[in-house]
Amino acid sequence: MFDNLTDRLTSTLKKIKGQGRLTEDNIKETLREVRMALLEADVALPVVTDFIEHVKNGALGQEVQSSLSPGQAMIKLVQAELVKVMGNANEKLNLNAVPPAIILMAGLQGAGKTTTVAKLGRWLKETQKKKVGVVSVDVYRPAAIKQLETLANSLSLDFFESDVSQNPVDIAQRAIDAGKRKFLDVIIVDTAGRLHVDEDMMAEIKALHAAIKPIETLFVVDSMTGQDAAITAKAFNDALPLTGVILTKADGDARGGAALSIRHITGKPIKFIGMGEKIDALEPFHPDRLASRILGMGDMLSLIEEMEQKVDKEKAEKFAKKIQKGKGFDFNDFLEQLQQMQSMGGVASMLDKLPGINSVPKAMKEQVNDKMLARQIAVIQSMTKQERRYPELIKGTRKQRIADGCGQELHNVNLILKQFQMMQKMMKKMKGGNIANMVRGIKNNVRGMRR
Repeated sequence: MFDNLTDRLTSTLKKIKGQGRLTEDNIKETLREVRMALLEADVALPVVTDFIEHVKNGALGQEVQSSLSPGQAMIKLVQAELVKVMGNANEKLNLNAVPPAIILMAGLQGAGKTTTVAKLGRWLKETQKKKVGVVSVDVYRPAAIKQLETLANSLSLDFFESDVSQNPVDIAQRAIDAGKRKFLDVIIVDTAGRLHVDEDMMAEIKALHAAIKPIETLFVVDSMTGQDAAITAKAFNDALPLTGVILTKADGDARGGAALSIRHITGKPIKFIGMGEKIDALEPFHPDRLASRILGMGDMLSLIEEMEQKVDKEKAEKFAKKIQKGKGFDFNDFLEQLQQMQSMGGVASMLDKLPGINSVPKAMKEQVNDKMLARQIAVIQSMTKQERRYPELIKGTRKQRIADGCGQELHNVNLILKQFQMMQKMMKKMKGGNIANMVRGIKNNVRGMRR
C-alpha cells in the first residue's frame, strides 16, 4: 500500500539524517523532494502546497527540538503534517439514533460499494455486536441486488428483498419498517452507482436521503483513482450532507493521492479503508497509523488489534505454554501459525504493518506472498503425522513423496524445511512463542524465504 510514496519519502528523509543541523538550504532541498513525492503520488496541488508550507514553517520555527537530530526533526514534522492532512484521529460511526440507525451508502459504479456494504455490515455485527440489515435500492442493476443478497446470506445479515420495478424510496422505507419490527440496530442502504456523476443520479439520491433521513451518509470511493476520488467526493458532498468517506482498494494503491487529498478537499473524514477483496478486509481509518506506515514505521497497533480479533487465543496460549516448557516446535505448530497468518489477511497485509519493512529489498518482499503461504501449507499437509511430529525423519525419498503429494517441485520442500529450521531456532530464543513473537521475527526471516 502506497509503496511508491513510502519509498520516495523514506529515501528523501534519509538523506537529511546525515546533516549536522537543519538549515534553510537543506530544509529547502528536502521539501523540494517531498513536494515531488507528493505530486507523483497524485496528491491534489492545493494539499501539497499547504503541506509543504506548514512543514517549512515548523522546520524554521520553534517546533524543532534541539534534542532531535535533523533527520528525526524532519520526520516528526512530516509525520505530524500527514496526520493533520488525513484528519488527526479516527472518527467513529455515529449510531446514536432511535433504532434502527440508517446508513446510506453512495458512490460511483465500480468503486466496490456493494461489497463494502457487506463488509461494513460484518464489521458492525462482529466488532460492535450490532444486529444489521441490508437493502439495495439499485433498481438499474438486478445483479447488484443479487450480489448483496448472496453476501448478506453468507454473513448472516438480514437482507430485505427489492425489485427493479419498485421505487427506491419505497424499497428503503419498507426495509426500515421491517427492521423496526425485527428490532435491528442498523440498516445499511446500498444505492445505485453510475459511471459518472449526473443530474438524474443526484436527484434520486437527494430524494432518498430526504425521505429516510440517515444518521450516516458515507461516500465509497476507489483509492486508485487518486485525486479524482477527492473531486468526485466533493461533487457528492455538494449535493448531499456526507458524514464520511470509505476508501476502497487501498491495498492496490501504490500512490496514496486519495487518502491525502479527500479530507482537505471535502472537509469530510475518511472513516474506513478497504484493504483487500476478502470480506473482513475493512479497517477503521486511523490517520496517525497510516502516516507511520507511509513513513515506513509500520503499524503495530493495528497488527495487535487484528491478532486480538482473529487469532484463536486458546490455541495461542496452548502453543506458548508448550514452547515455554521446552517441548519443541514441530510442523504441526508451524502449520497452525501459517493458518493463523492466513486468517489475519495473509503475508502482505502483515508485512505492510511491520516497522522498518521498507528496508528489506523490494524483490525479496515480492517473493514473500500469499501464494508462498498457500504452498507452504500444502507441503506440510502432504506430510504424514509422524513426519510432522518428527521433522528429522524427512530425508531422501520422503522429500520426493511429499513433493509429489502436493504437486510441487522438490526445491519447495527443501525450502520449507529450511524455513522451519529458522523458525525452530527463533522459537528456542523466545520465552513466549506465540503468534505475536512470530510476527516480530518475520522481518528477520524474509531473507530466508524464496519462491
